[in-house]
Amino acid sequence: MKKTVLLGAMFLGSLVFAQKVGGDRDAHGCIGSAGYTYSQIKNDCVRVFEQKIKLNEVSTDKSYSTMTAVIFSKNMKKAEIFIPDGNAKSIILDRQGKGKLWKSGKHIKESYVLVPYKKTGYQIKKDDVVIYQ
Repeated sequence: MKKTVLLGAMFLGSLVFAQKVGGDRDAHGCIGSAGYTYSQIKNDCVRVFEQKIKLNEVSTDKSYSTMTAVIFSKNMKKAEIFIPDGNAKSIILDRQGKGKLWKSGKHIKESYVLVPYKKTGYQIKKDDVVIYQ
């Protein structure tokens, strides 16, 4: 009988522990502790560090630097950037005209711009200052 009670207690304890692991899902079901965040363009959970286009922070007065990623919509009319310091998890930029320039909407406090850099890269500017490339 003692063994049954002990095994039952261990089983219930493991259930409680299992509920805590991965219990940090956001409103979209993305598990932050596993590195996932929600992408508005992909409409799915993504890992920013696994994306094809990654940009590094240009200059920082912090003891560490951050990186971000860019995800484009299929028609290239929208670009999504993931700025670690912002309140939003990601910011959607809209392509301006037929060129290769994407800007944040007027509802965003800071002005973000994504522009091509060199032959294969991009830069993100915040209020006309390059912050990632």
